[in-house]
Amino acid sequence: MSARFDLFANELATRFSKRFAAAALIIDQSTLAKSTRELVNIRASQINGCGFCTDMHTKDATAAGETRLHLVAVWRETTVFTEAERAALALTEEGTRIGDGSPGVTEETWALVRAHYSDDEIAALVCLVGMINAATRMNVIVRNPAGAYEPGMFEAFAN
Repeated sequence: MSARFDLFANELATRFSKRFAAAALIIDQSTLAKSTRELVNIRASQINGCGFCTDMHTKDATAAGETRLHLVAVWRETTVFTEAERAALALTEEGTRIGDGSPGVTEETWALVRAHYSDDEIAALVCLVGMINAATRMNVIVRNPAGAYEPGMFEAFAN
């Protein structure tokens, strides 16, 4: 499979991507745990069918020592995620499926998020769900293929 359009070779898309990556650095600098950030990124990527983002975030999570990736898609049927992680995954699913005609984030899920995260962490979660959904949609639109990502290869991109 090859991309139908190379976003990385286009000047406008590259300029946009650098600003997008810079915005993501704010989330990376938050107190929201890296493992939670990667679980959110992976779950939204799976839901949206983005191989590129799923590849990138599973490789980054593995490089950071995460070992539960094989259970992210079925997190509701597992015992390996904390209550806080489960709240973040529920928020991710409900926030991602808005376009599927779902009612959005339920009051029950919001209460769980409020119970487990500070205001800054909630802000980071909400922004992260929005960012990963935007990224997955761009990659799916151009059919950016998965498989070539190496952990850390975009670290200098935001600078």
